[in-house]
Amino acid sequence: MKSIICEEPNVFKEKDIAVPARKEGEVLIRIKRIGICGTDLHAFKGNQPYFTYPRILGHELSGTIEEIDRHIADFQVGDQVTIIPYLHCGTCIACSRGKTNCCEKMEVIGVHLDGGMCEMISVPIENIIKTEALTLDQAAMIEPLAIGAHAVRRAHIFKDETVLVIGAGPIGLGVMQFAKKQGARVIAMDVNEERLQFCKTWVKVDATVNALEEPIKALEKLTNNHLPTVVFDSTGNVQSMTDAFQYVAHGGKLIYVGLVNDHIRFYDPDFHKKEITLLASRNATRADFNSVLETLETGEINIENYITHRCKFDDVINQFDHWLLPESKVIKSIVEL
Repeated sequence: MKSIICEEPNVFKEKDIAVPARKEGEVLIRIKRIGICGTDLHAFKGNQPYFTYPRILGHELSGTIEEIDRHIADFQVGDQVTIIPYLHCGTCIACSRGKTNCCEKMEVIGVHLDGGMCEMISVPIENIIKTEALTLDQAAMIEPLAIGAHAVRRAHIFKDETVLVIGAGPIGLGVMQFAKKQGARVIAMDVNEERLQFCKTWVKVDATVNALEEPIKALEKLTNNHLPTVVFDSTGNVQSMTDAFQYVAHGGKLIYVGLVNDHIRFYDPDFHKKEITLLASRNATRADFNSVLETLETGEINIENYITHRCKFDDVINQFDHWLLPESKVIKSIVEL
């Protein structure tokens, strides 16, 4: 079967590989859509944590069941599904407390294990969700949106609370959508005015702030000098994540959704003075996937506008470098098989 392998940073290679042997308890999935994530872009450029080469990328996936044990209830050959790409052990302290998203032995498809940039993949039955009511595009977008849904669930947002989301990329946009769903007043911050405009039209955020234009003054004006009580940083940028401490109100929360392969430093007296709650948000759980599934089924989120670029599988290598360029204006790109 066809596959695309990231041999080393900046090097893709097309390769015919064997169809994966389905193990007991696994399901063979024929891949139909592959969403391209920041993780994929960072891995291609050589700056993704927890990553080794060579690797088949791809963890935002949808497809159909190609092969399954006959005795497994609720699923059959031909069913449309999405894949939860986080393989957890089920026995560590995190898993025992329901936090499978940060399992001690976590293996992520497309990061620690070969992913879905190929024609078929075999995954555990517990890692698929039926998506018959959705399009293939919608089903592939459940994973990135679930990242945002999980972060918002971690934050315990109150109705009418003022929330700042830094970073208007695909993950940040998902955070904004689910913060709005909780009834929050949402402010979007980015350095790109076109992205901020997209936040207004797609998410319908309440306000926007350009991070290059005296953001603290702008936030104080929007919050009657109090600053936002909840701040999400979804940039994966060390400077932005460091600066984010300045934007949190006294008694507020800062949630890191983005991941950076670096140290983050802050001034402790300011941290303590405000009694800031600092949280990390990693991956998502099945509950988050189900929440996104239900939201997409109601039509609350318009995936058509979220996906700005697409290509066929055979064109991925030619398109990938272009998607990395700021002038390409990619929000979310998707690959069709």
